[in-house]
Amino acid sequence: MTVLDDAASAPGDEPTDARGRVAELHAIREQALRGPSDKATEAQHAKGKLTARERIELLLDEGSFNEVEQLRRHRAVGFGLEAKKPYTDGVITGWGTVEGRTVFVYAHDFRIFGGALGEAHATKIHKIMDMAIAAGAPLVSLNDGAGARIQEGVSALAGYGGIFQRNTKASGVIPQISVMLGPCAGGAAYSPALTDFVFMVR
Repeated sequence: MTVLDDAASAPGDEPTDARGRVAELHAIREQALRGPSDKATEAQHAKGKLTARERIELLLDEGSFNEVEQLRRHRAVGFGLEAKKPYTDGVITGWGTVEGRTVFVYAHDFRIFGGALGEAHATKIHKIMDMAIAAGAPLVSLNDGAGARIQEGVSALAGYGGIFQRNTKASGVIPQISVMLGPCAGGAAYSPALTDFVFMVR
């Protein structure tokens, strides 16, 4: 093992070689896939609810999901947010297929900030909506969120404005399908009202 390898493997140190960086990236992606904690997942299951990823897996053809911006995190400060920067920022976005047909999808992750929408969260949804419109493919939203992340102030509210604008732009162009799977407050209810089909759990 070289001196460089020794430095890269030292506990607590950032990796300094390509192999170490790749291993670090794999670990970060695994963290993003697992979610914030096992406790948060157990709490979601205890309510009889699935996680965002589990819902997407049930919706799409097996193995077809392609995630977009998995590692995005918010940049907000204040109210303790600088100490809480989970990957995905509380929404899973991407595309896959349903019976072979391309479908774009986003799903709120209630385990992260109660699925509340902040700037980064909104940017991910904007991107997947733009991709769906450009591809001429259906958009499915799996809603389970607490509305705007009020700690981020007007940035969160502006994020919903961007979603509503895209809902309107997509109207009559692509099918928009909303599924209400939890306590959908504020914009998490307003956006589905602008879509073509809305399904709700009891």
